[in-house]
Amino acid sequence: MPLNPGPPPDGQTVLVLSVMGVPLYSARGLSQTLEPIDASKNMRRSINGILTDVAHEQFRKYKSKITCTDARVPAADGIWPGMTLVVDCVAYLSYQAGGTPQRTVVDGSSFDEGDFTFYRPQLTMLVTSNTAQVDEWAGTVPWEIDLEEV
Repeated sequence: MPLNPGPPPDGQTVLVLSVMGVPLYSARGLSQTLEPIDASKNMRRSINGILTDVAHEQFRKYKSKITCTDARVPAADGIWPGMTLVVDCVAYLSYQAGGTPQRTVVDGSSFDEGDFTFYRPQLTMLVTSNTAQVDEWAGTVPWEIDLEEV
């Protein structure tokens, strides 16, 4: 498996968004971020200046931003903040080979390379915001959707 497997050979995206789907020509050039939610970043310094993580384990969740500029709008009609989506991510996570993934693995996305296993996570997330616009003269549709893991 190559370093960056990229989109499938049929030219579609590997992104899956339950409920809303991903129309043809709406996801070329797509990018996705995965980062810890703000509540997972809770650190304090002791009186001796030693930094300690005091965040509870249940806050180890991800937020994500999916952005794209293509020729068609995403299927966002009826998608509102607070709605739950199951997301087969485009972004990859990795862990040391022989370990265990921390999230559900998208079928067929896992591969080993050296001492590491890479996989695309499947996350249940809430929509926190979504935007789409149209640049009439350029004929492009920039859009983005922000999500947080439930």
